[in-house]
Amino acid sequence: MLKRRFSNLLDSDFEFKEEQQEKMLDRLSVKLNKTREELKVLFEELQTY
Repeated sequence: MLKRRFSNLLDSDFEFKEEQQEKMLDRLSVKLNKTREELKVLFEELQTY
């Protein structure tokens, strides 16, 4: 769903090891120009689909 909404995202943007989740969120935050809080809201919205 995120890749449909944000065409600049790649599969590699979602790749992470368990201990590297924070790095993935940082990459998404930068790439989407969103704060961590905005990402959290976005993820919550996507869970309703």
